[in-house]
Amino acid sequence: MTVEVAERAPVVGRHERPGSLRFRRIARIFSQEEGRVLGLALFEGDRIEADQPLIALDDELLRTEADKAIATREQKALDFQRLLGLRTRQAVSEDELAQARTALAIAQAEERRLQARLGHTRIRAPFAGVVTQRLVEPGDFVTRNTHLLTLADPDSLIAEVQVSELILPHLALGDPVTLRIDALGAERFAGEVLRIHPALDQTTRQATVEVALKPIPAGARAGQFVRATLESAAVERILVPFRALQRDPEGELLWLVGEDGKAERRAVRGGLRIADRIEILEGLEPGERVITRGFLGLTRGKAVRVVEDRR
Repeated sequence: MTVEVAERAPVVGRHERPGSLRFRRIARIFSQEEGRVLGLALFEGDRIEADQPLIALDDELLRTEADKAIATREQKALDFQRLLGLRTRQAVSEDELAQARTALAIAQAEERRLQARLGHTRIRAPFAGVVTQRLVEPGDFVTRNTHLLTLADPDSLIAEVQVSELILPHLALGDPVTLRIDALGAERFAGEVLRIHPALDQTTRQATVEVALKPIPAGARAGQFVRATLESAAVERILVPFRALQRDPEGELLWLVGEDGKAERRAVRGGLRIADRIEILEGLEPGERVITRGFLGLTRGKAVRVVEDRR
C-alpha cells in the first residue's frame, strides 16, 4: 500500500465560488404626491445625469392652494404690521398682538408646506446612472408611495459570492480575486475583496463577500453568472490526499501506519479541500504516516507492508 508522511506547510488557498453581478447602488423612485403623470421621456437603458428631471406630475390644484396660502400670508403680515402701529399708541392689547403674530407664523408655515409639496411634483435624479425599470406611463394617475422608476449606478457593479465559514478567517479586504463571467467567454478579470458581510446563513454556514471589479469590463451586466477565484493568505496546513479521508456513520477517519508497522484507525476532522488534497484540522500530527492507497481488507492492528512511502 502507499503511505504519505503528513507535514505542515504554508499553503495559499485558491477557492472558486459561484456568484452573480449586481448593482451596489440602486434608487427606487416613489411618488410623494398624487396626480397625473405629465412628463416621462425615459426608458430602460437610458443614461441620466445627477439632478436631471425625471418625472413631472400635474400640480394645478397644488398651485391653486399655494397661491391661496401666499395671499393669506400677505394679509396676515399686513394685519400684524397694522397692530404693531397701533401698539405705539397703546390702542391694541398684547393679547391681540400675540394672536396676530401666531396667525402670521401659521400662514408662513402653510406656505412653506405647500411649496414643499409642489417640489415633490417635479422629481429629479439623485445621482448619475441608468434607468433599469419604468413602471408608469404619461397619463397614468398615481397615488402617494407609487413606485415610478428604478435607477442604478453602473459604476457600482460588483460580484457577490457566498463563501464558507472555513475560508472567511483567511480573507481580508483588498485580497486579490480573479473573476470569470460566463457570458463574456473565457477571459479572466481582476478584482479585489470589497466587503465581507458579518452574518452567516444559519443553514449553509456561508457569508456574502462583495468583490469589486478593477475595472468593470465592457459587457458586464447585473444578474450575470460569475466564477470568482479567491486567494487567501498563506497558512500553515496539514494536507493529505482527498482519497485518504474516509467517512463512516461515526464521522471522518484516516488509516495510519503506527510505529509498530501496524494499521491504526484514527478519527479526524477535515477542513478545506484544496484541489485533490484536504486539510486535516484535528486528529493528525506532522510526521505521522497516512495510508493513501490499499484499503481493501485493512483492519485495525493488521501488519502493513508499505510499497511506496512518500515524503
